Amino acid sequence: MRVGIIGGGATGLSAAYDLAKLGHRVSIYEKNDFLGGHASTFNINGTPIERGYHHWFTSDNSVIELCEELDIGDVIRWIPSTVGTLYDNHIYDFVTPWDLLRYKPLSLQNRIKLGLSSLKIQRLKNWKSIESETAVKWLKNNVGIQVYEAFWGPMLRGKFGEAHYEEVGMAWVWGKMNTRFASRKHPLSKELLGYPIGSFKKLFDVLAEKITAMHGEINLSTGVSQITTDAEQVTGMKIEVDGRITHEKFDVVIASTPSHIFDALTDGLSEDYSQKLHGIPYMSAVLLILTLDRPLSDKYWLNIADRKIPFVGVIEHTNLIDASHYGGNHIVYLSNYLTRDSKYYSMSQDELLNAYIPHIAKINPQFDKKWIREVHHHKIDGAQPIIGPNYSDKMPSHDTGIKHLYLANTSQIYPEDRGTNYSVKMGRDIAQLATTNFSST
Repeated sequence: MRVGIIGGGATGLSAAYDLAKLGHRVSIYEKNDFLGGHASTFNINGTPIERGYHHWFTSDNSVIELCEELDIGDVIRWIPSTVGTLYDNHIYDFVTPWDLLRYKPLSLQNRIKLGLSSLKIQRLKNWKSIESETAVKWLKNNVGIQVYEAFWGPMLRGKFGEAHYEEVGMAWVWGKMNTRFASRKHPLSKELLGYPIGSFKKLFDVLAEKITAMHGEINLSTGVSQITTDAEQVTGMKIEVDGRITHEKFDVVIASTPSHIFDALTDGLSEDYSQKLHGIPYMSAVLLILTLDRPLSDKYWLNIADRKIPFVGVIEHTNLIDASHYGGNHIVYLSNYLTRDSKYYSMSQDELLNAYIPHIAKINPQFDKKWIREVHHHKIDGAQPIIGPNYSDKMPSHDTGIKHLYLANTSQIYPEDRGTNYSVKMGRDIAQLATTNFSST
């Protein structure tokens, strides 16, 4: 069969790889001039690094197995993570459960409650039992108001903003936490995180090489303006390059676009399916990346539990991967998840830096703007779908109701949170689904 794939991220590339292995004719269309999607890279002093911070957990079996299959498993380094929480201008370690007992913003009794709440989430095996509840309601009921206000509340508000944090389902928090718990050998050990030396670009480049070697096509800087259908099934796509539109026929189309974009592209979707697509709001990831001449902190991952600070996380990449890989530069991501109506979303790089600088000194009082060698600013739209209660009833299926047309995007990773591992798994699953369905017609 001839397969058209919209999007050259982890999902599209993984699907294309498996389909090409089966002998199908695959064509990928990527509107950008690079591969990788949300995990794509840019260069700092000639070395590729992700636009948005990325790592793998030891439980990320799908992407680990794919790397082994591609003979690049040896480039992954597994490193103990260093995690902290910033509260009231003080950084508290959050590496092991014992660190919870030293979290002074809470009384000893409430620190114990915080630890027990994490343990309760970890031991909860049936996420369906909490699917009907919002995270705010469940956490307040199970950890108490003081613990919620000092820890969980600021995290939710920082991640989803004042407009959306109360909408988030507890099953999403469960998925997020259990991914992290699974990356520990035992409950009291440090978390291990994986990173491919050479960046995630290594994985995407090798996938691209394998796909093209099997006669697949990868078309960069190529947009899709329409997915065409007849009364029952997909017929092809309208492809746009340099203002010229051509129509390509395909037996199968797999789209990895955000849901609302897929709806705008596609003829013939049912009203019910279209409503599901539009029922999923997205937030954008806004990253300010600083290249410094020295470390900012000793933490890889710093949660910001102070909503007076206008960013939600500080990820110091070179506290996971040594600065020697980047010419001695220390690389710090200042992370935010924003809706498009946020004033920070529309700020320029310089405006955002000036807004953030007064707060960076709360992380390190010695910080001086002179430490900064380079500044990079990236926006990744459609980065974080907002997953509400009872989401399994609201989530659009991969099968769109139009024969041989499939949707595979981050809104369909549930109850786990979106990430490269689950995007790889989804891409390979869709390849198998498409092949099975086509062979039965």
